Amino acid sequence: MPSIKDCTVLVIGGSSGIGYGVAEKCLSEGANVHIASSNASRVDKSAVALKRKFPGGGITAHVCDLAGDDVERHLERLLSAIGSLDHIIFTAGDNLAIQPLDTIDLHAIRRAGHVRFAVPLLLAKLAPRFLNSGPTSSLTLTTGAGSEKPFPNWSLVAGYLTGLHGITRNLALDLKPLRVNLVSPGVVATPLWGSAGVPDNMKDTTTLGKVGTVEEVAEAYVYLMKDTNATGACISTNAGSLLL
Repeated sequence: MPSIKDCTVLVIGGSSGIGYGVAEKCLSEGANVHIASSNASRVDKSAVALKRKFPGGGITAHVCDLAGDDVERHLERLLSAIGSLDHIIFTAGDNLAIQPLDTIDLHAIRRAGHVRFAVPLLLAKLAPRFLNSGPTSSLTLTTGAGSEKPFPNWSLVAGYLTGLHGITRNLALDLKPLRVNLVSPGVVATPLWGSAGVPDNMKDTTTLGKVGTVEEVAEAYVYLMKDTNATGACISTNAGSLLL
């Protein structure tokens, strides 16, 4: 399987959580990594931490605001600043729009899908101009276990999460021979859970009696970068939570 050594990888959402783990794993395998976040101080601190861990590694921080209606312009500016890329990883997200169905309105529907659905689609529109041509290059998106299993009050966000499966398959066709894939994590122990970490009762919702670690989930993204035969595919890494 091809190595990602010396490849240029962009991780959008790479300043924390899963994205940070992906950036760390890529650096450990000799890739040149760019991380982007809307939070300037956080992405700079993350880049410093990664440089400290990999003194000889190539790591560059970028600020890219995904929140506004001008997000396509911001994405284009980010990609132009980097230039030629081998892989793009999208792990960015905002707070999950979990709310009762009778409380939603059109504004809530539009807001819920902006970062998690609309932005990846705009990124895919721009990607062919910056990804090196051919099946060695890839775009990998991120959904979640809510795309594969229903939960109470998740109707609003679940539509977008499930929709990412559909656009991944269609983008793999529209962008061929570039590869487009998807990772679907379950509960993962990231800093988003706060100092107390993932509540113990979350482990009871899995068959393995555990939740995922950032390091485990990051492997799925790296595998999809390396496997030049994988496109339109989804890797689900969820500790068996879909089985209960």
